[in-house]
Parts: sequence; C-alpha cells; structure tokens
Amino acid sequence: MKYRPILLVTLLATSPPATALSLLTEEWPPVSFANGKGQPEGMAVEVVKLLQERLKDSNPIQIQPWARAYNSLLNEKDVMLFTVGRNAERERLMTLLGPILISSTDVFALRQYAAEIRKLTPAAMQKLPTAAYRGSIFETTAHSRGFNVFPTNDPAHSARMLAAGRVKLWVEGNVVVGNVLREQGLPLATVERVATLDRLSLYLAFSPNVPRDTILRWEKALNEIKQDGSFATIHQHWFPQDPVPLQVERLGIQR
Repeated sequence: MKYRPILLVTLLATSPPATALSLLTEEWPPVSFANGKGQPEGMAVEVVKLLQERLKDSNPIQIQPWARAYNSLLNEKDVMLFTVGRNAERERLMTLLGPILISSTDVFALRQYAAEIRKLTPAAMQKLPTAAYRGSIFETTAHSRGFNVFPTNDPAHSARMLAAGRVKLWVEGNVVVGNVLREQGLPLATVERVATLDRLSLYLAFSPNVPRDTILRWEKALNEIKQDGSFATIHQHWFPQDPVPLQVERLGIQR
C-alpha cells in the first residue's frame, strides 16, 4: 500500500497537459468581429466561448486578418481558426469540426443591373469584373468557376467597389451581406443575388499537429451544446430565419 501514493504522483507528473490552443478568428460580422471595445463578438464567438466554458479553457480569442490567421493555421503549432469553409483541399490540410453555420456562396449585383445580368450566359457573366475577399473560400470558389476576380481586403471593400461601379459583381457568403451593407450605410436593397455558386458549411479548423485527444474534447463539448439546446439558442439569436445545424462532423486529418 505504501507505494501507491508515489505511483499516483508519478503518473500525474507524466500525464500530458491539455494542449493550449491559439484561438483565431477574423473580422466577418455578424459571425465574428471586434465590438466597440475591441473585444471579440458574434455568433461563432459566442459558440466558441461556450465551448471554452465546458472545457475550462481560458485562452483568449484573437481577431486577425484572414490571410494572416489562415497562414498561422497551416504553418504554426496548436492553432484553432474559426469559421472555415469546408472544401476538399482543406480536408487534406487540417481537421474540421462542426458545422457551426450553413451559408451559401452567392453572386450579387447592383439592383438596377441585376435583371440584365441574370439574362447573361454563364460564360458572359464570368467575364464581368468581380470582387471577392482575398484569401477567402469565396475568392477560391469564384476563381474555380471562371470568374474575373478582383481580390479585396475584406467584404466591406468588396461592397464599396460594387457600389462605386468599379466591379459589376460581388461574391460573398450570404450570411454576412446584410450586415456589411448596413455598416457601409447602404440600404439592403442596394444589391440583388444573381446566382448561387454553392452551399457552404462553416467549421472550427484545427492545425495539423493538434493532438487527436484535444480535438475529441472539443468534439464532445460541441455534441453537448448541440444536444442540450444551448447551441440552438445562440444560432437563433443571430440567425433567426436559418435552420440550425445540429449534426456534428469531424473531417480531415484527424478524422
């Protein structure tokens, strides 16, 4: 009996500590953004903070430009970035956990030109100058569909280019377009959707080196909040008209 306390201390000392993740997100309101005090806020931020409560994780959420945050996800250790759109390439590079939100990749035009643009053939539409957020899945999708893409600094930059007539089209996730227009002082009726390129599931993304055990802990917490209704409460607060994704999927490297 005398050796057991010593054995217990030894086991505790050699047990690996929980991985401390760098939690990154971008300025993409209302999904994630900095509030007036510079603190992270938004639908996905609330979800991640709730998961942190369940996991007793106190790491700060950092808001960074998308290109910088995405580069950190691919090249640095112990990073979790949200929200990340799913595609085949990303499933080869990271682990995706979710979905947190379902969006669509839509093509928008100024309202006064929308009817005319809808009449164009796909090939003719693709030749029009098109704004898309640099480094985003929306830019990638527009390129893959053959659009004439002008990369922008952020969705607000895309909206301003469209409103000023510098481009004819804007490719963006439908869940943020209304918010972007309001922030630019533009009426919601300024633009109309002229095409939908695809549906887009948005996930938490973990860098390649994150231990499987760490991802499984986050997955367990996500299952819990989706089952007990707390996830749905957050989702419906921010997107009351949209269906709540209650399934949990783990995709990619740590599948």
